[in-house]
Amino acid sequence: MFVITSMPVGGAETLLVNLMRRMDPNEIQPEVICLKEPGPLGVEIADEFPVHSDLIGGKYDIAVLPRLARLMRRQNADAVITVGAGDKMFWGRLAAKMAGVPVIASALHSTGWPDGVGRLNRLLTRITDAFIGVAESHGEFLRTFEKFPPNKVHVIRNGVDCDRFHPSAECRTSPNVREELGVAADTPLIGIVAALRSEKNHSMLVHAVAKLRELHPKLHTMIIGEGPERATIEPLIDELGLADRVHLLGNRSDTPRLLAAMDVFTLCSLNEASPVSILEALACETPVVATDVGSISETVLPGRTGELVPSEDLDSFVVAIDRLLNDDDLRSEMGQNGRELVQATGSLQSMVDGYQKLVHQIFAKKSQPGRRSTVAKANLRTPSAAYKGASRLPTG
Repeated sequence: MFVITSMPVGGAETLLVNLMRRMDPNEIQPEVICLKEPGPLGVEIADEFPVHSDLIGGKYDIAVLPRLARLMRRQNADAVITVGAGDKMFWGRLAAKMAGVPVIASALHSTGWPDGVGRLNRLLTRITDAFIGVAESHGEFLRTFEKFPPNKVHVIRNGVDCDRFHPSAECRTSPNVREELGVAADTPLIGIVAALRSEKNHSMLVHAVAKLRELHPKLHTMIIGEGPERATIEPLIDELGLADRVHLLGNRSDTPRLLAAMDVFTLCSLNEASPVSILEALACETPVVATDVGSISETVLPGRTGELVPSEDLDSFVVAIDRLLNDDDLRSEMGQNGRELVQATGSLQSMVDGYQKLVHQIFAKKSQPGRRSTVAKANLRTPSAAYKGASRLPTG
């Protein structure tokens, strides 16, 4: 059972859907618990997997604990993996412990604000079997900054489906995507795929486009994603006079063809771990210009698969995009290098294998003869006793 807040169209949520769809049904039967509403992706997968939602009434709704524990017991959960930090990481693990779930793990997809683990979540380290990082440097961050025990930190790299995300000469050279945008077939096209949230720093890209207008008068930009920052981004686009060249496309189901149509993919986040959108772009042989945060430097290799710039360094961002737009051969070489890198280190199947192997290993270890059973239901505390005294705990 994967515990998450909701399932909007975002990187971690899309990654989870891909993971569940590729798991061996003879080995793993995945379910999703959404503390809040299921969201678009939750609705989408409801015919494929059990999706449980609307389990928390508000930030201080401690009754979520017995609700979750009852659900986990009723479903006979063998493993609970929380996805992301915050309330789902806290309540999900605590409920799993109450319910006697054998395997309790937390998968984390970011570093620092707004997804810092926090003091309350660290209090549950002892009952957690594994903390899952998405890149080598992310694993080191979990060990050194979050202070998780080294033997409990496991790295399972994010992976993408390289059959679905692939290069397409037709998308890049024919007018189909550009025709939809109402621009000429030879129009330079850059873009970003990221939820419209403050930490993604879309305003940096919008300001970059304003500066690039003088260098590339025909340049157009696609912003793919949805979120609360739309109310900030739209007025900024109008203020800078970019309404005719920046296209806010919202959530899209045809991301592969949009990425394949781009000349350069961009990401200007303030913090990340290993963003799936970069892997998807590289799998489409689209070079990347991104801020050097989190573990991005493990996939965006300067001069090989793209360019890195310091966080919030607008001028360097503009220079890097300009350089790639001016050099067709360099973009092609970087794109090919990028796909080869993703195929070697970031395939979807390797990620699925990593999760399945980890769950099986922990479960087998806890099932060894002589070990105290973690599923002795008769010894469980009652829900009321389990959260007595926790009423002052806020969500994580």
